[in-house]
Amino acid sequence: MIKTSKLIAFIFILLTITSFQPDNKVTMDYTEAQKAYELLNEIRMNPVKYHKALHYKKNLKTTHTQLQWNDTLAEVAEAKAYDMALHNYFDHVDRKGFGINYYIEKAGYRMDDMWTKNPKNNFFESLCGGDETGEQVIIDLITDKDVESLKHRKHLLGVGEWYSTLKDIGIGFARREEGSFYTTYISIVIAKHQ
Repeated sequence: MIKTSKLIAFIFILLTITSFQPDNKVTMDYTEAQKAYELLNEIRMNPVKYHKALHYKKNLKTTHTQLQWNDTLAEVAEAKAYDMALHNYFDHVDRKGFGINYYIEKAGYRMDDMWTKNPKNNFFESLCGGDETGEQVIIDLITDKDVESLKHRKHLLGVGEWYSTLKDIGIGFARREEGSFYTTYISIVIAKHQ
């Protein structure tokens, strides 16, 4: 059951992102979000175990830091996934021209001012659409097929100097069975305070 304070915060973020109109066509799947979180932490703590299945080198230098669930980031990710499902778009920049950094800051997660200078900035979000399970989301984003920069893999596994410093996570998993391009919209936000 969602705590009252969490529900109020979620509604506030939804109001910030979109003109909130509850839609019975869009539902949040907290179970699949939790499964994605658990698998991602398992892979981060045991990257060698998964290197063949996820098509990365056995010696890929990943962070072995376990991500910590952050309710504020989860609320932002949930609101973003919901908004994409409701309005049938798939982009790091929403219909109002704002990226995830803006919404993270507005939700009260304090960040460096430089990270929100451009309202379209996204330093902390990976998106996926169409996957039916949280596990498949993580597999697809880490595999990063057809993404030359492998940016999702780096973000999720903490590869490189910048991504290895990100410790907090929130995941939103929205479902819309009819009337949209994808049946699922997933936002994974992994960030850090300033």
